[in-house]
Amino acid sequence: MKFDEDGREAAIVMEHRSSIAHGHASAADQSNVVLSAERISKSFGGIAALVDVGFELRRGEVHALMGENGAGKSTLMKILSGIHTGYEGAVSVDGRPVSFAGVRDAEDAGIAIIHQELNLVPELSVADNIFLGREKLIVGLIVDRKASSRGAGALLQRLGIELDPEARVGALRVGEQQLVEIAKALSMSARILIMDEPTSALSPAECQRLFRIIRQLAESGVAIVYISHRIDEVMHLANRVTVFRDGRHVLTRPMAELDENAIISAMVGRDLLASSQEERDPGGRTVLSVSNLSLSKPDRHGWRQVVDGVSFDLAAGEILGIGGLLGSGRTEIMEAIFGSSDGRAGGEIRLDGRSVDIRSPRDARRLGIALVSEDRKTQGLHLQASISDNVALPLVGSLARFGIRSLAGEQGLARQAVRALGIRCRDIDQAAGTLSGGNQQKVVIGKWLATRPRVLLLDEPTRGIDVGAKREIYDLIFKLARDGLAIAVISSELPELLHLSDRILVMADGRQTGILSRDAASEEAIMRLAAPRRTLSRPAA
Repeated sequence: MKFDEDGREAAIVMEHRSSIAHGHASAADQSNVVLSAERISKSFGGIAALVDVGFELRRGEVHALMGENGAGKSTLMKILSGIHTGYEGAVSVDGRPVSFAGVRDAEDAGIAIIHQELNLVPELSVADNIFLGREKLIVGLIVDRKASSRGAGALLQRLGIELDPEARVGALRVGEQQLVEIAKALSMSARILIMDEPTSALSPAECQRLFRIIRQLAESGVAIVYISHRIDEVMHLANRVTVFRDGRHVLTRPMAELDENAIISAMVGRDLLASSQEERDPGGRTVLSVSNLSLSKPDRHGWRQVVDGVSFDLAAGEILGIGGLLGSGRTEIMEAIFGSSDGRAGGEIRLDGRSVDIRSPRDARRLGIALVSEDRKTQGLHLQASISDNVALPLVGSLARFGIRSLAGEQGLARQAVRALGIRCRDIDQAAGTLSGGNQQKVVIGKWLATRPRVLLLDEPTRGIDVGAKREIYDLIFKLARDGLAIAVISSELPELLHLSDRILVMADGRQTGILSRDAASEEAIMRLAAPRRTLSRPAA
């Protein structure tokens, strides 16, 4: 649904009528409403972040809030948790109007928010973090650490979390720290829990444990707002979904009434996988040939073979997908080709028919191979550095004159990348870490395109970015292929892999199990080939 100044009221009425038609405003439902926001508007510096939005949360439900970056999700949640004040509209808790002057007021009303960047003190214990600022005291003066430890232990036991209350938080894994945040919220008697991108840094096993606890909390009556870009998670967890777009409310529906395409279309106003694939020839001359590639990495038992006997060709203008489960050896293939692995590689790599020896990323760059790594924040970007510094980084030496950096040359490269890739930024001096995830990814791609590669290796190029930015990345990949670049792409999202790829190489247990043509590829065909055959534990020769 589109909104404009002339049609805004009509659109709001239509949405309200639609909600009633879907049963969202029945008396029974209303009796379970624990939190509601009506006609909320909020601006920053004259720029509207929210315009007349509404949101309602019921007891014991998981309510997903979705939208692209800048859609207004976080702004509304910060209003509901007392972080932002000075807004228009009304907020009610249990049917009573409230106005929070700060976070403590919201906490007193039973609302807690867990931010994507966890708010814990690494040097303190689990118990100390759970009760930070609300310590149990002896005669009002001395912290009763035994009581804090007992209280923390009881909370953790209630959640089924096996953590030592005395353990130092900084020594815990991110997934365990996330659970400490949940225990901290429950220690404040939170009845409403807001979770902002809670799985962004978790492993699959940690995600499953978190999902189990979320369901347990909902069953106990806790109302949960779940903000995520991961549509599969939302469809798995949520009872209802609300979508914001450009600061406006687009829809609220039961999850059972929606599919993935409907959610995406509501978020971006179009089908994510409708990117136009203009005619191109994926069957050009062979640029990269890999024969019998192997890679061994050290572990506590010696050396373990993680890639074994992989062979493929990659042509100019072709997009080769690499699929498989986590740990199947997908990333390690790219590391071996790019010379960035800490292991021992074997086999033969040929560029334009000539055998090459790649021992380091510098060798790969010199030969025209570029790698956009899986983790842009730790491997692809210097977050505190400017866009200009990041884009120019691989070429600082070649741009220099008589050992002196050419700032003009570096800035020229950055401006060219911003224009060519549509990087949305204030200027090229803006710190890369302040950009949205999609624009950060464009900076990483721009950095490597500046080296004028012949082969581009993309490892999870859309991980952690919103669906609108995904479409832009898809369009960019297709454009680069049309321009003749040879591209290999890894993705854990099967629809994405199928959409992008001309052929798909599938891995299982470090071995190549097949290469599927576009006509033969399907989610079922990929998963049949990706199923593990055995544990790859054979010691390397």
